[in-house]
Amino acid sequence: MKVEFAPLNIPLARRLQTAAVLHFVLCFLVLAEVCVGIFVILVLYNYWFLYIPYFTWLYFDWHTPEQGGRRCNWIRSGAVWRHFKDYFPIHLIKTSDLDPSHNYIFGFHPHGVLAAGAFGNFCTNHSDFKRLFPGFTAYVHTLPIWFWCPLFREYLMSYGLVSVSKKSVSHVLSKETDGNISVIVLGGAEESLDAHPGKFTLFIRQRKGFVKIALTCGAYLVPVFSFGENELFKQISNPEGSRLRTLQNRMRKIMGFALPLFHARGIFQYNFGLIPYRKPIHSVVGHPIPVHQTLNPTSEQIEELHQTYMEELRKLFEEHKGKYGIPENETLVFR
Repeated sequence: MKVEFAPLNIPLARRLQTAAVLHFVLCFLVLAEVCVGIFVILVLYNYWFLYIPYFTWLYFDWHTPEQGGRRCNWIRSGAVWRHFKDYFPIHLIKTSDLDPSHNYIFGFHPHGVLAAGAFGNFCTNHSDFKRLFPGFTAYVHTLPIWFWCPLFREYLMSYGLVSVSKKSVSHVLSKETDGNISVIVLGGAEESLDAHPGKFTLFIRQRKGFVKIALTCGAYLVPVFSFGENELFKQISNPEGSRLRTLQNRMRKIMGFALPLFHARGIFQYNFGLIPYRKPIHSVVGHPIPVHQTLNPTSEQIEELHQTYMEELRKLFEEHKGKYGIPENETLVFR
């Protein structure tokens, strides 16, 4: 295979963008393991004056990821995230004004491999979120297991990431101050295994917990479709029933997260590596679906609102797909 190397005269701005994306990928893949490894070493070599104060702090701070987290605007505003956003680039598009007197659940689709659009738009201060939605605060929910990792949990919370547990989502949507947005990547780990370029398979039919919480808290539902999210990487073919997919599903059920075998380009060449392709991401925020607060919703009410949400999501996709180069015959597949 002929390797296509990057030219030497690439502008500095583009090299900084590549470095920023490399930082993001490495943090996603290995930072949690590195943090755990550091603490194992501290314990094995008995650096008690370092790990005992931290574990004491951890004991009292354990529930913070379920209580709104602890964001740091200084970290969210780091220049690395401006270069990260410009690499693809990442865009946020608003189709309707939101009333700050309400709270909202943004259902983010598709998951993609790394959910780069969700992170770039809602976890950094370099997106257009504050300009498009003034008066709102976004909380991106992720797997609780990541907050079990020492140090890594602090890193996640500094970007506004919080747990995706029921208690955490309810806390955000029940805060006394309105204008709070829970951003939930609804397809989760299972959907990441089907994140192939040109495919639009969403795992949502059995995911109704977010609807129940919306009804309980009276939070409006808003579908968000991120065009280009599945174009960033290629995956090794893993159809349902294959040995690879069976193994991935088994590991997902055990650990709570998936291990997609993805690849794209490299740092200094364009043929292979773990750096995502330079494909634009357009995260389109749809129209809000009004929700009347119902403290004890019935299964019929949950099902009805869930169907309405899927219809609005499909409508959002159909209305905007032509703008982003998706053929007219392509449509969403709900699983």
